[in-house]
Amino acid sequence: MKFGTLPSFLIGGCLAAAVSSKLVNSGQVEDSGRVIPDHVLRVSIANVPSACETRQDVVVNGTSPGPAIRVLPGARSWIRVYNDMDNWNLSMHWHGLSQRMAPFADGTPMASQWPIPPGHFFDYEIATEIGDAGTYFYHSHVDMQALSGFGPLIVDDCGPPPLHYDDERILMFSDHFLETDDQLIADFRSQTPGPHETRGILLNGRGIALGATSVEGPVGEADGHFGSRRFDQSSTCQGCRDDDSDSEDDYPWVNDYQIKPPSGCTLPVIDVEAGKTYRFRFIGATGLSFMTMGFEDHNNLTVVQVDGSEYNAPVTTDHIQLGGGQRFDVIFQTKTAEELREAGRVTYFLQFETRDRPDVYRSYAVLRYALEYPIPPAPLNPILALPADTTNWLEYTLRPLHAEENVAPSAEEVTRRVILEADQKVDPVTGRLVFELAHMAWTDDVRNKPVLVDIYERGQAAIPNYEAALKNYGWDPATRLFPAKKDEVLEIVFQNTGSQYPGALGIVESHPFHAHGPHIYDIGSGPGKYDPEANNAKLAALKYRPVKRDTTMLYRYGNGTAAPGVPAGWRAWRTRMSQPGVWMIHCHILQHMIMGMQTVWVVGDAAQVMTVPVTVSKNYLSYGGDVYGNDTHTPPFFYYFDADDKCLAAKSFGKTT
Repeated sequence: MKFGTLPSFLIGGCLAAAVSSKLVNSGQVEDSGRVIPDHVLRVSIANVPSACETRQDVVVNGTSPGPAIRVLPGARSWIRVYNDMDNWNLSMHWHGLSQRMAPFADGTPMASQWPIPPGHFFDYEIATEIGDAGTYFYHSHVDMQALSGFGPLIVDDCGPPPLHYDDERILMFSDHFLETDDQLIADFRSQTPGPHETRGILLNGRGIALGATSVEGPVGEADGHFGSRRFDQSSTCQGCRDDDSDSEDDYPWVNDYQIKPPSGCTLPVIDVEAGKTYRFRFIGATGLSFMTMGFEDHNNLTVVQVDGSEYNAPVTTDHIQLGGGQRFDVIFQTKTAEELREAGRVTYFLQFETRDRPDVYRSYAVLRYALEYPIPPAPLNPILALPADTTNWLEYTLRPLHAEENVAPSAEEVTRRVILEADQKVDPVTGRLVFELAHMAWTDDVRNKPVLVDIYERGQAAIPNYEAALKNYGWDPATRLFPAKKDEVLEIVFQNTGSQYPGALGIVESHPFHAHGPHIYDIGSGPGKYDPEANNAKLAALKYRPVKRDTTMLYRYGNGTAAPGVPAGWRAWRTRMSQPGVWMIHCHILQHMIMGMQTVWVVGDAAQVMTVPVTVSKNYLSYGGDVYGNDTHTPPFFYYFDADDKCLAAKSFGKTT
C-alpha cells in the first residue's frame, strides 16, 4: 500500500446545507449559502512506500489508491476536489459515468474544463441514473497523475442486486514505476523516449517490484481493504450527517473507505470466509499494463457486469483479462470448510501476468481464509499456466441480462462509419515519436483554451465543420475536432497498424480504448483489416446484441508484428451520439495519451451544446475563475440536477434494476 501523511478532513457525509437558493434555469439552481459536499478528495504529492521501494506519488487523501467513494443510483452527489500540489494542475475524471448535464465536470482539461490550479478546489456535481449501478473509478486526467492519483467509485444497486452474494471485495490493479511522473513525461516528450516498462503490478496499492523478494506477512487483519464492503440498504445515505460540523471525531465512519497503510514487503491479500459468495469488483487502473489472471484451485469465475451500467447474462470463465480503464464484476464462490479441511490449507494464490509487452511481469496475491494464518511469500515457480493468447476472451459473448431494455444500435441504424487508424510514427515537424488516431495526434497543449470554453465564448464559430470532417478522416482540419450530429448513430472502428517509427519498426501494440460521454456497444474485433460486411454477417448469425461498455481492447495478433503501416487488427463500436457536449475517445495507456493517441468529439451544434445560460457559464470560462475556490474565496454553487431520489421513486413502482 502506498501512503503519505493523511490530512485531517472530512471524506464522508451527505449534502447538509443549502440556503438562499434561486432558480437560474431549468434544472440549474444557484446557492449563495454554504453547501457541505458529500465527499472531499485532497490531492497532494508524497514520497511513499510502493512495491518494496519508495516513489514520489500523487496521493488522494494521503494514499494510493484513494478512498472508495460509494454513491446511490438515481441521486445527486457533490465531490469537492482540492489541489494541494504546489506546481501541478489537476483534474478529476469519473471514469465510466457520463456527465450528461454537467458539461464542465467531466474532468478533461483543455476539452471540457480548465484544470484546477494549485491551491484551489473545484466542486464536481455527479448525478447517476437508476441503471448506473456498477463499478467505476475516479482518476486525474492530467499528464501521468493517473498512475497513482485514483480510487474506486461504486454506484450501489437501487434495492437488492439481480444476483445473490454475501459480501464483496474491490480489486484495483495499478502499475508501479520508480521514475517520477515528471521524469517520465520529460522522457516521453524527448527525441528518443525510452520504453519504461512497469516495475510491478500493485493490487490495492500493494505489490512486489522487479528484483524485490516478498516475505511472510503477519497474522491478523490484512492491508488492502476499502473498509466496509456492503452498503446498508436500510439507510438512505451512506455516512450521512445531520449537521454541518467538520470534525472527524464526531463521525466515526470517516475514513471507513480509506485503504490501510502497508507493513513490510508482503504480497497483497484478499481475505474471505469459507462457504460464502462474493462479488469481486476488478478495476484496471494500470497506466500501461494489460493483464491476465487466475486463482489457484478456484476456476469458476462468473462475469456478471462489465464497465458498470448494464448487467450481462452470467458468463463463466477460468481467468480474467484486464486492461487499463476496464472493470469486470465477478461472482466468486469460496470453498466450504469441509473442502478446506480435506485440502489441509487456508491460503491460495491469485496469479497475474502482463501481456503484449517485451517481457512478462508475473506476481501474486494471497486468497486467505483465516486471519490467524500468516500471509505466505510468493511461490518460486508459476502455479498456473495462464493463456498466452488474449484475442478471443469473451468476444461476441457478453449479452444483456435484460434484453428487452437493451438499446444497442443495429447495422441498419448506422449513419456513418469513422475509421480511427492507430499509427506509431515520427512527427515530421518535431521529429518526435507520436501515437496517432486517424492521422492526427492530439495533446493537451494543442489548444490555449478548453474546447467547451471556446464554444461558450464563440458559439457556432467554434463548432468543427461537419462537411470538412467527412473529407478528412472524420475530423475538421481547422479545429482538429471530430464533429457528430445529435442522435447520429456512428460505427467507430479502431484499425491497428504496424509501427512506422524507426526505433520500433513493425511492432504492433495493444490499446485499451475508452469513451467519455455516450456509452458504446462493442461489436467485436479481429485480425487484419476491418470488413464490415463480414462482421455484420457474423453478428447476424450469432444474433448477437452487445452490452453497454466504455472501454475495450484493440488487440495485437500473431507474433505482434506487421509491415509498417499495414492493417494489423481492429476493434469496432456502435454508439448513438445522444448527449450534446465535448467528449473524448482515447487510448488509456498514459504514455500513448501524452504522445497523441486522443480524439475530442463535439456532439451537436452550438445551441445544443450550450445548455448552461451565460449567467452561469461565465463563471467557468477562465483558468482559476469564480467556480474555483481557495482559502480566500468561496465559489458559487450551480446545480444541474434536481435532488429527487429516483431510487426511492423506483422502489415505490417496483422497478429498481
